[in-house]
Amino acid sequence: MTRILVVDDDPTVAEVVTGYLRHAGYSVERAEDGAAALERIAAARPDLLVLDLMLPQIDGLEVCRRLRADRATRALPIVMLTARGDEQDRILGLELGADDYVTKPFSPRELMLRIQSVLRRSASPAPVPSPEPLHAGDLTLDPAARRARRAGRELALTLREFDLLAFLLQHPGTAFGREELMRSVWGWDFGDLSTVTVHVRRLREKVEDDPAAPRLITTVWGVGYRFDPVRPAGEPGADSPADGHADGHGHADGQGSAA
Repeated sequence: MTRILVVDDDPTVAEVVTGYLRHAGYSVERAEDGAAALERIAAARPDLLVLDLMLPQIDGLEVCRRLRADRATRALPIVMLTARGDEQDRILGLELGADDYVTKPFSPRELMLRIQSVLRRSASPAPVPSPEPLHAGDLTLDPAARRARRAGRELALTLREFDLLAFLLQHPGTAFGREELMRSVWGWDFGDLSTVTVHVRRLREKVEDDPAAPRLITTVWGVGYRFDPVRPAGEPGADSPADGHADGHGHADGQGSAA
């Protein structure tokens, strides 16, 4: 039976979430703070973690950071709950490695769908990039060693950033929508599209000379993103470095639901 650990200091929320999960056939345990959650995970790793952002002692962001820093729990699926309206908290949760998030107040049905989707994704690993080293300009990426360099300097990439860069290097000059990147890079068929936008922005900060005016990972109006490894400075084109729109839904990088 799939084991889920629910971490929330609000007893009402914890009871509702636990009740729905048990009714769906999951084995559920509860913890009321971050320290207790880490202890339970160390004793017996669950199959998925439902993690509230605002927790006593150790907050949800720090719990997520510690889990992702530990090789034994690096791949533990995490769905984050947050009552905060501040979009930056949700972005930070994604950057730290949360697989998805649900904002309170939430529909238990929505939470169940997101949990089921994350569990499916974790059971179907992302496509493995080519084992051969990839090169584009001064970028070099070694999939086997999971290392990337720019101009000889090693890049500190997260797991998702590395996979995204590997995919883009393998498909230079091709424009991809966020849904397609989510599916092709990480093997996800459901999830928050802001995950893609966040990681594109973070990747730009590490590979672009000027992330505010990207020349390598460009935004293609009405489509999504394209990797242009040899695009000359100032070259005119349909893609705008100003990141006006990332796809046909009108989402802009760093704004609205695409943040």
